[in-house]
This record gives sequence, structure tokens and C-alpha cells, in this order.
Amino acid sequence: MPRKQRPYPSDLPDVRWGPLEPTLTAWRAERRGKGLDIGRPPEHDLHRIMDAIRHVDRTGIPWRYLPHDFAPWETVYGYFAARQKDEVFDQLTVSCGDWSGRPKVATPSRAPASWTPRASRPRPMCPRPARASTAGKKIAGRKRHIGVDTLDLLLAVLVTAANVSDNVGGIQVLSNTAADHPRVTKAWADTGYRTKVIDHGARLGIDVEVTRRDPAHKGFKVIPRRWVVERTFGWLMHHRRLVRDYETQPHRSEAMIKLAMVDLMSRRLTRESTPNWRDT
Repeated sequence: MPRKQRPYPSDLPDVRWGPLEPTLTAWRAERRGKGLDIGRPPEHDLHRIMDAIRHVDRTGIPWRYLPHDFAPWETVYGYFAARQKDEVFDQLTVSCGDWSGRPKVATPSRAPASWTPRASRPRPMCPRPARASTAGKKIAGRKRHIGVDTLDLLLAVLVTAANVSDNVGGIQVLSNTAADHPRVTKAWADTGYRTKVIDHGARLGIDVEVTRRDPAHKGFKVIPRRWVVERTFGWLMHHRRLVRDYETQPHRSEAMIKLAMVDLMSRRLTRESTPNWRDT
């Protein structure tokens, strides 16, 4: 399928598409081999489908508002949902992390940390278990727990209702990190992750150290270790879809975060600077 003459700023350049193509091509071939896409040959180019998904992630538009020069929005969303269900974004996150220079030795982790974005719509329009309010800040929405390595690359992500405690989320993030990245032996955590997370980390062979703010210090101060994961949250905000919580299901929200990290890591590979919604 020929590429359009005037690409969108969110389009994936060919140099960054190259490392992603083998995984996505193999995934579609596997689905067809299992009889999930039997019929006529695929009519949509995988590169253009990825461009459309990235367009939603970067600009924050609803799926129904996709420009008409992309495939129909139902097709694009179908590809996004299928890739999330088949854990394709997880594979791309791990692959891009390795390509971006993730250490091959025991990898210290700055994990976990959490952040609560506000909900994008009234709660009655969404499944009741999907959203709630935090006990302290009274923010209606979901809570994002992430773990990153020493290069700020994503190790694990978990999206929960905002009323889920940091301990519950931290335990799950540590379990996922230990399962997917067994080299991790050290973790620095926010003060919200306390005794239960530390004890669970010890059972997994991960030494969890809580970074604390000096109570005697007044005003803003960069806290050692913690600022790294906060910077990762800042990078995610360059993708407007993540500024607020637009997804109906938590696992779709996790997929959007992983997609944003794939974008970040692929740009690191090519040393490319991509315009975003904050640029004037």
C-alpha cells in the first residue's frame, strides 16, 4: 500500500519501523496459522496500522476520529486490541529495551512508583471496578504503577483503580519484574511502598530500599533515586493519550503505556527527536 505524500508527525519512519517489523509480521502470520484470520489476504499494511495506533497515542484523539487516510477505525482498534491480548506490546518493550542498551548483568531497578491521572469521563459511564478515588488526594481515576531500570526503560507496568493501595500494586509490580527480568536484585521505591513490599521483595531475592524525603527540608528538593522514575512519567506525558485516563479497561491503559515506551526506546536507537503536542 503506497505511503501518503504528506506524513503526520506521529508516523513511524522507516528506520524505526525496521526493528519492529519482524515481531509484528510474525505475529500476524501466527494468527493466520491458528485460523484466526482465515480468508482473503490482509489488505492493510502493518506499517500503516502502527502509524494509526501511534497517531491515537500521540495526539489523544478518540478512535472514531482517526483521519480517513488511515484504515477504518474499527480495523485499527481491532489490531490494537488483538496485539494487547497476545502480549505483542510486551515483546516489543523487551526487544526495544535490549536494543537500546539495557545491561546484560544484574540490573538495579528504580521500582516501583505510582501516579494517579484523573479520569477522563464520569465514573458511571465506566465499569465500577475500573475506577475509584484515592483515600488522600480524593482524585477519581486509576493509579499507574511502573518499574524502570537504570536507563529509565520500562520493566513492568500495572494499572489499578485509584483506591488500590501502593503496597498491593507494588507487590504485583515486583512479582512481574522478577518473572520477566530475573537479573533484577535491587529496587528503590517510593515511601508509599513499605513493609509488605520490602518483605515481598526479600522473598523474590530483590533488596527493596525506600527513598525518603528529609522532613527538615522545606520546599521542593530532588530526592535521590526517585527522580529517575518521575522523569519516566514525564516522558509518558509527551503522549497525549496518557495525560488523562481515556481507556475503559485497565489492560488497554497498560498497552498504551507500553506503546509509548516502545516509541521512546525506538527514538533512542535512531537519535531522533519527534514533535509532540507540547511543541508550538
